[in-house]
Amino acid sequence: MNLEGVEKTMLLTLFAKAQHSQEENHKFFDQKAIEVVSKIDYDFTVSDKDRFMKYGVISRTIVLDEMVSAYIEKHPHSTIVNIASGMDTRFDRLDNGLIRWYNVDLENSANFRLQYIEDSERVKTLAYSAMDPEWANEIRIESGNVLFIIEGLSMYLDENDNSKILKIINDNFRHCSIFVEIMPPVSVENVVEKSVEETNSKFIWGVEKGSDLLRLNSNFRWIKDVNLFDGMNKFKPAFRLFTWLPFLRRKMDYIAVLEK
Repeated sequence: MNLEGVEKTMLLTLFAKAQHSQEENHKFFDQKAIEVVSKIDYDFTVSDKDRFMKYGVISRTIVLDEMVSAYIEKHPHSTIVNIASGMDTRFDRLDNGLIRWYNVDLENSANFRLQYIEDSERVKTLAYSAMDPEWANEIRIESGNVLFIIEGLSMYLDENDNSKILKIINDNFRHCSIFVEIMPPVSVENVVEKSVEETNSKFIWGVEKGSDLLRLNSNFRWIKDVNLFDGMNKFKPAFRLFTWLPFLRRKMDYIAVLEK
């Protein structure tokens, strides 16, 4: 497939969503993910064995779907930019018939995506590194509302590269919101996901709370952090018995919300 390293993780997350969608008590249903997985010749068993990764993907999807849905409801004509999109199929789950959607990813990943998930009139895939400022010139805004989704990326980059992404957004967009997934430093140092390691990928960066991102770019406002345990509790209710514990919540990934 000519996918290397972190690029392969996009297949693992796609499979986790397709698999969850076919479970009896699924919390979201992703027909596109099911269709695409059925067409890809890849050994997904490594994903099936990694329960920690699977639960994290499902929790993140539940949380982000709710957050993005709320944003779309408030801004029905918005432009949404999905950075490091991989094989993400959120547009198919949440489209209101009005939004415009851009998927930004490395050329190799973008080309792989387009083999299985075609662009449409309101969806465009852009083949750029997230740190290449040229992708910003491709974004056409229909209204003043722009949302950036940065999911499953920041923890694989160093602080300098994460800072570059925020700078590109700041330099090119006057008003916007950012939903970025962050892994706490304690988890960066200690969490081992078997399926991720088998792709030769490694977690290298994180901050304890979203407000720490303002050190990288002070032109944004920190609004809130949404812990991914909030999603975990919805598809595994029994976990509520311990996911409220502060020392555990500090170890879980979260979605930091920034605005400008």
